[in-house]
Amino acid sequence: MKVLFVASEGDPFIKTGGLADVAYALPKYLKALGIDVRVVIPKYKNIKLSDKYSLNFKKSFTVPVGWRNQYSGVFESNVDAVKYYLIDNEYYFFRDNPYGYYDDGERFAFYDRAVLMMLKELAWKPDVIHCNDWHTGMIPVLYKLEYEKDSFYKNIKILYSIHNILFQGNYDPNILGELFGYSDDIYRDGSIELYGSVSFMKGGINYSDKISTVSRSYAQEIQTTEYGERLDGFLKSRAEDLFGIVNGIDYDTYDPEKDTVIYENYNKNNLENKLINKKELQEQLNLKVNEKIPMIGIVSRLTSQKGLDLIRFIGDDLAKKDMQLVVLGTGDSEYEDYFKYLQGKYPDKVSANIYFDDVLAHKIYAASDMFLMPSLFEPCGLGQLIALRYGTIPIVRETGGLRDTVKSYDKFTGKGNGFSFTYCNPYDLFHVIKEALQYYEDKELWESIMLQAMESDNSWDKSAKTYKEIYESMF
Repeated sequence: MKVLFVASEGDPFIKTGGLADVAYALPKYLKALGIDVRVVIPKYKNIKLSDKYSLNFKKSFTVPVGWRNQYSGVFESNVDAVKYYLIDNEYYFFRDNPYGYYDDGERFAFYDRAVLMMLKELAWKPDVIHCNDWHTGMIPVLYKLEYEKDSFYKNIKILYSIHNILFQGNYDPNILGELFGYSDDIYRDGSIELYGSVSFMKGGINYSDKISTVSRSYAQEIQTTEYGERLDGFLKSRAEDLFGIVNGIDYDTYDPEKDTVIYENYNKNNLENKLINKKELQEQLNLKVNEKIPMIGIVSRLTSQKGLDLIRFIGDDLAKKDMQLVVLGTGDSEYEDYFKYLQGKYPDKVSANIYFDDVLAHKIYAASDMFLMPSLFEPCGLGQLIALRYGTIPIVRETGGLRDTVKSYDKFTGKGNGFSFTYCNPYDLFHVIKEALQYYEDKELWESIMLQAMESDNSWDKSAKTYKEIYESMF
C-alpha cells in the first residue's frame, strides 16, 4: 500500500505544534508496517537542515491559482527511511513564520493544488492521501471535483484528520472563483459553506472518504455544541465515517534511558537517577536545591485553551505551598506576564522560562515530579504522554486525549498513572494538586504510581496499526 501524508509542518524540518510530531512519527511507524508512506510539507524559509539529511531538487512545474500561474518546485529528502517532499514557492513560503498572514487562504490554496499536481509530475500514485487539518482541507475538494476524472488519479482514497477543530480555515466566498476557478455552486449547496464563509475544514470533512481525529474522547466531543465549533451537526451526519485514534509519541525520541540531553539517564529500575535530574535543574534555574521538594512542570503554549486561567486563579496559593513550579513556553502576553510576576514574587520557588527550548523541555520532563495540564479542551495532547514516559505524574482535566490516556489514581485499588479533575473550576484543580502533593509524601506509594506511568504504552505501534486498518477499509 502507498500513502501520501500531507501536512502543513513536519519535524525535523519545521515545527510549531503537535502536528509536526505526528507528521514525523506516524509515517515512520507506518513504514515499519510495510507501507510505502511519503510525507509532503511546504518548504518554508526557516526549514532546518542537518548533516543527517539533505534536500535535493526534483523538478518544477506551474500551478494555477485562479487566474494566476505560480511556480512550484519539489525538493526531496529522506529521514529515517521515509521520503519527504517539500513544495517550494518563495512568494508564499519564504516568510518569517509558517502561518498568520492575511493571504493564508491563497497560500494553502496553492499548496493543496500543488500537492495533487506533484503526484503526476513525479509519476507516483498513492492509494491513500492522508490530509491533516484545515491547511489541507481543499485537497479532497479538488480531487473529487477535478482530479478524480483524470485516469492517473482514479481510485485514490482520502482520509482527513482533524487535529484541532478550532482552526478551520474560513474565508470569504469570493475565494472560490479567485483562487480555485470555481463557481459558487458548492457554496450555495452547503458543501463547503459554514455560516457565510468558505471553510477549508468543512470541505475536507465533506469530500473525504473517512475522517479521523486524535483521540476517542475528542471524536465524541466534537459532535457536541460545546466542542464542535459549529461543525458538530455536520460531523454527526458523518459519524459512521469518523474515528478517534489517540496519538502516540516516538519512543526513540522520548526515552529517559537513552535521552542524550537530560542530566542523567534512568529507567524504572533506577528511579533514584531521576532525582539527579531534579537537583541539576534546580541549580540551573536558580531554584532551591533540594531533591525532597516536589517539582511541578508546565511545558505548554501559554493560551487560555491550556487552562491557564485556572492556574492563574490559584497561583499564589500554590506557590505558598512547599513545592516548586517550572514553566516553559510562549503565548499570550497576559499569561507570559503572569508567570514572570509569579517568579518575581517567589524566585526560589517559581521559574518562568518564556521562550521555547526543546532541550530544556526534555530536562523539565525528566526532572519534574508532576506535570500540570488542566486544559479546557485537548484533542489529544502530547505533554502528558511524554510526562508518563519519564515517570512524571500528569495532573490533567478530564477532556479529549487527556481523559483517554491518564487514569486517575484510586487509593482503594492502587491503580492509576496520574491525577485528574472534571470541571473547569480552579478549586477542583487546587484540590487535586494538594491531593497529589499529599500522596507524594508516601515514597513507596508514589513510586508505584511512577511505575504505572512508565509502563503505560503510548508508543505509535498500536495507533499506526489502526491507521493501516482504516486505510485498508476504504477499498
